[in-house]
Amino acid sequence: MPRARGGNKGKESRKKILALAKGFKGKRGKAHRIAKQAVMHALKNSYVGRRLKKRNFRSLWITRIGAAAKQNGLSYSRLISGLSKQNVGVNRKMLADIAARDPGTFSEIAKLAKEEVAKG
Repeated sequence: MPRARGGNKGKESRKKILALAKGFKGKRGKAHRIAKQAVMHALKNSYVGRRLKKRNFRSLWITRIGAAAKQNGLSYSRLISGLSKQNVGVNRKMLADIAARDPGTFSEIAKLAKEEVAKG
């Protein structure tokens, strides 16, 4: 039985890789063998980047909340501790947004945390 060489499956596979490599410079976007390596690296880096983005945003939110907490006479850790003891169900993303857009509301939230911290 003769060996199957090209065929539709191979062509589909190459088209898929070259479509993913569209816009890459030089042979990285034109030659299948080189494009395949470039696409593998690009997909790996995008996977890693999505995880790094989550980490970076959480760090940014914590920095913003910490700065707003300092303005209200609390440290970040005491604010978060007081809010968790008060069962305030606001996540860090929302707290950072409130701190940036509505300082008055954030100061009310900080008062709740201060009360809890003062109790001991």
